[in-house]
Amino acid sequence: MLSAAPPEAPKQWTVSVDPLTFVLGFVHVQVEHTLGPHFSLYAGPSLRLFDSPIGFPKGPFRGYGAEVGVRAFVWGLAPEGAGVMLRGVLAAVTSSEGTAPGGYTSLLAGYTAILGPGLVLSGGLGVSYFSYGPASLGGIHGFIPAAHSAIGWAF
Repeated sequence: MLSAAPPEAPKQWTVSVDPLTFVLGFVHVQVEHTLGPHFSLYAGPSLRLFDSPIGFPKGPFRGYGAEVGVRAFVWGLAPEGAGVMLRGVLAAVTSSEGTAPGGYTSLLAGYTAILGPGLVLSGGLGVSYFSYGPASLGGIHGFIPAAHSAIGWAF
């Protein structure tokens, strides 16, 4: 008698990087954990280590901080499906003018897919409010469009 394989347990964790922010000069590694069927929380370092190769943002400043975010999955079960994300970054921003606090917050809608045994692909669009870097050196201040991308692994 053949029996069906037991269903795979839902993924509880993801680890991902954000290629889009890398193009903007930021390095983000996000470790996410599900909090229930429709919510997850993530956190990780948020570093601005180099100038953007596309010229935005530009400015001779670096940022060293952390990012935290929460996702609500309105379609699907965490950590996969469509939903909304609220994230925030707080950093120490250093420049020739000294060190000052900086950061941003974003509200985005998007989708996360888990392909095969655990490949994570995610994207979203929304709006951010930035106060990051000295305005006199090209820092970002005010509301701007936001985008999110991620590639990683779920387990």
